[in-house]
Amino acid sequence: MCMGSGESHMTGSAETSQRLACDASRVVMRHDGEGRLLEVGARTRTIPPALRRALHHRNQGCRFPGCGLRFTQGHHLRHWAHGGPTTLSNLTLLCHRHHRAVHEEGYQVARLPDGTLQFRRPNGHPLPEVPPSAKVPGDPVEALRARHDSQGVRIDARTGCPSWLGEGLNVGWAIDVLHPLAQGARPCPPSEHGGAAAGPSAIALGAGPPPILE
Repeated sequence: MCMGSGESHMTGSAETSQRLACDASRVVMRHDGEGRLLEVGARTRTIPPALRRALHHRNQGCRFPGCGLRFTQGHHLRHWAHGGPTTLSNLTLLCHRHHRAVHEEGYQVARLPDGTLQFRRPNGHPLPEVPPSAKVPGDPVEALRARHDSQGVRIDARTGCPSWLGEGLNVGWAIDVLHPLAQGARPCPPSEHGGAAAGPSAIALGAGPPPILE
């Protein structure tokens, strides 16, 4: 199927053609059996302006689960080329990305008897509904500061700075702290010169292998 006007046109699959025709200007052209043009109808919109306004008022954005984008296209649940009516009950709003997903990537959407929409993956499994996004306060910075104040959180320019200053690892002290058989009630803090201070646990570990506990 060719779409476009004049010399500028493109050829697309049947699915692409149906997606583009879902919400577009339409000109009906009638030909005879030999392909000669007999009649050209007036340009009309597949979704009239008044119906489009009602559709936007009802849906408020893309209805694909978790999307909600406000830049949308009208989608016929049952395409008008297959006899589907251009009515509010047979229409929904989808963004460009999800409109393509429904027409050309195997995703499905149908309206249930209670009026809600059900989306399905290409394998037929239903897509779960996504909870609406949390509302952003008018002044999110002040709201965050107020929450921190209520929780006693103080954040300044050095909050994200680590306490490690690049000094080398004191292996003896680390073993004294982490070894399950280390002796002593407390680990020995490192000395001013970077080595482990002498203590009962350090002496015990340096004197020989630890005793085997039974």
